[in-house]
Amino acid sequence: MLLESDVVTTLMRRKPDHSLAQSLYCDPGVFQVDLDRIWYREWLFAIAACEIPKTGNYVVHDVGTYSVIIVRGSDGEIRAFHNSCRHRGSILCKAKKGTGPRLVCPYHQWTYELDGRLLWARDMGPDFDASQHGLKQVHCHNVSGMVYICLADTAPPIDEFASEVTRYLAPHDLENSKLAYESTIIEKGNWKLVWENNRECYHCAGNHPSLCRTFPEDPRLISSDQSGELDSLQKEHRQRCDAAGAPFAHKISALGDWRFVRTPLLDKAESYTMDGKVAVTKPNSTLPFRDAGALLKFKYPGSWNHFLSDHSILFRVTPIGPMETEVCTKWLVHKDAVEGQDYDLKRLTEVWIATNDEDREVVENNQRGILSPAYQPGPYSPTHEGGNIQFVDWYASTLIRAITGRAEAMAAE
Repeated sequence: MLLESDVVTTLMRRKPDHSLAQSLYCDPGVFQVDLDRIWYREWLFAIAACEIPKTGNYVVHDVGTYSVIIVRGSDGEIRAFHNSCRHRGSILCKAKKGTGPRLVCPYHQWTYELDGRLLWARDMGPDFDASQHGLKQVHCHNVSGMVYICLADTAPPIDEFASEVTRYLAPHDLENSKLAYESTIIEKGNWKLVWENNRECYHCAGNHPSLCRTFPEDPRLISSDQSGELDSLQKEHRQRCDAAGAPFAHKISALGDWRFVRTPLLDKAESYTMDGKVAVTKPNSTLPFRDAGALLKFKYPGSWNHFLSDHSILFRVTPIGPMETEVCTKWLVHKDAVEGQDYDLKRLTEVWIATNDEDREVVENNQRGILSPAYQPGPYSPTHEGGNIQFVDWYASTLIRAITGRAEAMAAE
């Protein structure tokens, strides 16, 4: 099992523009380093704000050894707390979702206000100070209807990201949406393999027949080849989107941990459906035309998203073990859209349910092959896998910086 120093050495010796060393995809020690240095420190997408629209609505989200309650208070604010009673540590919320006027420990009934204050604890003596035993808060930020949490004592800055989310998501009304459907699958592969598979469409033609009806494989259209040709290929589409208040330009952070890019779908398709037409006739966007394409957004390490003219799809990645990852997909539609009238659930979800299952098989086959003693890091396609290069560079530089305090991203062998 590798230690942090081993991980740094392995990363510093990696060959640029190649996949990672076997241990980085398989080793339990590396998995723990990933949790400690990335997952427990970065901002993570947890839920859509519309999942808890009313006072007392809550969702429990687990990340590694942490369990977090995300709850809407009586003041309308969304807050997050560690799911651990301040008495003797019992979990407070046993269900993944629920509603209650207070948070009550099932063990001894210690009772907390929705803002985390301890309201009642029976027979604790005259010197007991309830104000010192409120729930431990988790950093929580509602960004244009997407709730992000951070488990670190001191969270990294989020203002620039939040500002760009607000700008790019302006036409997409997540706050006035609802959860139409949620799918959760377990992929028997390392979380980095899940991301690498997401960051390229080199594999799409051979694996995703439903998605390829509408999603463009051309890496220039999704900014995966880093050629700078994106604007010239999509000038007309860009002008239409910009004029409609839907920013088009490719935007990526200085650290490489988040990105936005808007792309047209194939043959003026309107949505991810088998016939290319919208899946929801009551849209959750203000875009004046249906063929607005898809706004693609990612925020490492936990989420990628697709925002269309008629609905939005939020993907959440959560590591479970060294070679096991949860992928949760949420389809959001307008809050007043009626199933069976404004949308058909099967038609809304069938393309990405199939695509997710196909991706699961791809990732699992990749993980099995990497376990072979014959595996050695292979080269990424500079045309199709620029997104993979960007992702592994971000991963390497983030870990090296977190462990050593140095900014060096890599050193070629």
